[in-house]
Amino acid sequence: MSQTSVATAISPSSKSGPGTVTLMNGTTHSFNSNISTALKKIPVIDATGIWSDNFEDRKVVAEEIRNASTEVGFFYLINHGVDEPHAEACFEQAKRFFALPHEKKMEVFTGLVPNEYVGFHPMECYNRNGWKHQDLSEAFNWNYDAAEDPEAVDKTKPSKSIWPSDLPGFKEGMFSYHTKLLQLARRLTQIFALALHMPEDTFDKYVREPEAGMRILHYPEQVHSVDDQNGIGAHTDVECFTIVTQDSAGGLEVLGKNGDWIKAEPIPGSLVVNIADCFMRQTNDFFVSTVHRVVNKSGKERYSAPFFFGFDRNKLLEPIPTCVSEENPMKYPVITGGEYYRWRTNIQKNTNVFSK
Repeated sequence: MSQTSVATAISPSSKSGPGTVTLMNGTTHSFNSNISTALKKIPVIDATGIWSDNFEDRKVVAEEIRNASTEVGFFYLINHGVDEPHAEACFEQAKRFFALPHEKKMEVFTGLVPNEYVGFHPMECYNRNGWKHQDLSEAFNWNYDAAEDPEAVDKTKPSKSIWPSDLPGFKEGMFSYHTKLLQLARRLTQIFALALHMPEDTFDKYVREPEAGMRILHYPEQVHSVDDQNGIGAHTDVECFTIVTQDSAGGLEVLGKNGDWIKAEPIPGSLVVNIADCFMRQTNDFFVSTVHRVVNKSGKERYSAPFFFGFDRNKLLEPIPTCVSEENPMKYPVITGGEYYRWRTNIQKNTNVFSK
């Protein structure tokens, strides 16, 4: 399962004023103000063409994704082919889980599974940005399971996920949506190949046993100011790309290249896609893994469900040929996706206050 990178320091020069954030992936970013804006917009891409039998239709969408992935690193997908009732059912299951007593949820505490991000992450267990108050959210993560993958070659491979007892239908409900997003992610992987001006099947061999984890999150409304607390602090994601399902509460914010926090306001029926660090590494920074956070000032509880998609952990994160040259050599050492995942997972989990 994926985790997000952790910000080690944010130093605004004044309340809600400019500042910098240094992430655990080693990058430092500046922002103009801690207050977000709705004036700037994230691209909206009609995904109808990705399912077309006509290659040109798929290529048109790929070029739009190419532009969004290099300029913003975030985009909305509409007409993506995943029916909205699947998302609604996922959120209903999320509410069932988060309504459990704390001690029941702690039976599947993430600290029980070394080197993996699966299981329950309690409320206020992390402080990604060193704010006065802990991040105000709780989460449950689960990982790819070959037994639940309709396209798996070997369905006997064991899963690393842990599941709550006495919650009938929960696992089945979670994987019902996970499977739909897995099918979408595999198709998007082909579209991303076209976006990188590579053959459409370039990455097919890397996603037969993908890194395809998912999480559900619950955010109470924040009482404290954005200077003192976030729902989730500023971070980047780990794998190749993330598909986010958000409810109507809003709160997702993206750090633009110009240093403004941009509101990713909910669009009914849409999914939000963002580039993650492994794709940024493989594309030699051609694709942008963009810093983002959640601030829930909606006046109500917020739920979201990010789906984290990456290549087989055993595959090397080799450079994409169209993104390197003698004039633009590879900036990152070549490692496996699993090595990068474990490194980032343990950095994150070591900051969990419930593990200390």
